[in-house]
Amino acid sequence: MIPEADILVVGGGLGGVAAALAACRAGRSVVLTEETDWIGGQLTSQAVPPDEHPWVEQFGTTASYRRLREEIRKYYRHWYPLRAEALALTDLNPGAGRVSKLCHEPRVALAVLEGMLAPHRAAGRLTVLTEHRPISAESDNDVIRSVTLKDLRDGTRRTLTARYVLDATETGALLQLAGVEHANGAEARAEFDEPHAPDEAQPLNQQGITVCFALSHHEGEDHTIDRPQDYDFWHTYQPSFWPGPLLGFEAPDPRTLEPVPRTFVPNPTLDPLRVSADQSADAGDKELWGFRRILARKLHSPSAFDSDITLVNWPLNDYWLKPYIGQEAEALCEARQLSQSLLYWLQTEAPRADGGTGFPGLRIRPDVTGTADGLAKAAYVRESRRIRAVTTVTEHDVAIDLVGPYGGTRHRDSVGVGSYRIDLHPSTGGDNYIDIGSVPFEIPLGALVPRRVRNLLPAGKNIGTTHITNGCYRLHPVEWNVGEVVGALAAHCVAEDVEPHQVQAEDKRFEEFAQLLDRDGVQRHWPDVRGY
Repeated sequence: MIPEADILVVGGGLGGVAAALAACRAGRSVVLTEETDWIGGQLTSQAVPPDEHPWVEQFGTTASYRRLREEIRKYYRHWYPLRAEALALTDLNPGAGRVSKLCHEPRVALAVLEGMLAPHRAAGRLTVLTEHRPISAESDNDVIRSVTLKDLRDGTRRTLTARYVLDATETGALLQLAGVEHANGAEARAEFDEPHAPDEAQPLNQQGITVCFALSHHEGEDHTIDRPQDYDFWHTYQPSFWPGPLLGFEAPDPRTLEPVPRTFVPNPTLDPLRVSADQSADAGDKELWGFRRILARKLHSPSAFDSDITLVNWPLNDYWLKPYIGQEAEALCEARQLSQSLLYWLQTEAPRADGGTGFPGLRIRPDVTGTADGLAKAAYVRESRRIRAVTTVTEHDVAIDLVGPYGGTRHRDSVGVGSYRIDLHPSTGGDNYIDIGSVPFEIPLGALVPRRVRNLLPAGKNIGTTHITNGCYRLHPVEWNVGEVVGALAAHCVAEDVEPHQVQAEDKRFEEFAQLLDRDGVQRHWPDVRGY
């Protein structure tokens, strides 16, 4: 029997978990649902190490996000055979990956997130329904009355009601199901006068998705998989804007679009303690093995691990032939074939530094991803449906060329901060990378409030950004911040019998809510830092 809850959170990714935690901290009852059998989204079921700004160890996140990061480090310190020098590091990077100062395995993040939720489940405040997919929603008079979910294990349908419904799905699925006004794909330039927007609206122009997977390497062994069904296609596929075949080590530099060779050397000899992860100084994406490495064998006692583990989320397996939103099943099938084809190419045909070809010792790691075939449980979806919000964040708010390195819009109703380059991957509209310098930004509450609907709030990448600004608002710490704020907002609205629109619009009500965020450690403004 599922108890009636104050707040229903549909989607158990980072935003959904943060929302559930915030609402439970405020004493509200919550039901959290998730389509896969793992909560955690980007960090777990999608197997994406965190993309973060260079100041993340000092400031620029919420207190609860910092706690998540520190608990992940504690897990490694407690359970893993770290060498003394690594064990002593306060800023331990378990994978010594270059993409983040905290690269780690999906299962470790899952364990920590489950631990963070555990006391609320034990207290009866929180019910978690995994393997449940939303299939319909009923609304009346601008209020979401119910959401129906399908249990993917046995087909059972469950209709749930709550005072507030939070859409934390990866695609903004509830926006479509509940008829909430939203944008999809690229807006026309005339709508917001964004320099990088297309002349005409392109709703089917969406960033590519990626099906990630984990690899280790065992020289002298042969772990070659069966030849994938679509290998002939992917082996010869060359995008018009690519310097050669997609399955190749030469790809555009995202910032310059110039062809740049990538290197691939499994298990390099470099001491991982010498690796620096600072994307403002060096994107770090040219050395593929180390870019998203999630376990560095040399951080541990010599006999503990015979290989690193690296996470494959590279230009070579970004998929953009079909839009994911609206064609999920077909796009996912083809994206999975691309990733399997990449693995087969690496094992059989990839050029080696010694002049040979193929790395048959590469072993896909289903134990890391929690799946039978070793591919991530879910696709990494960079771009969601986005609410038509009270406030829309545009390129004019964050692009460094428009506002200057110390500029950026300051919002009266700021409820958080973030920073990342405007990073759009190749898209289903045929666009190459759109990678634009940006400034540290604030998250306006108005971007989290739909224009019309009164009790649905976005809790992920489905906030009021554009196709362009989604590129810097879509990363892990911002998704967590958004989820935490809307969870707190829904709880506040239940407690005070007010609505989100009132909290956003009325100065006194907003200040009361902002004081709660401040108390909980939600940073709402930046110190004096420079964009990059």
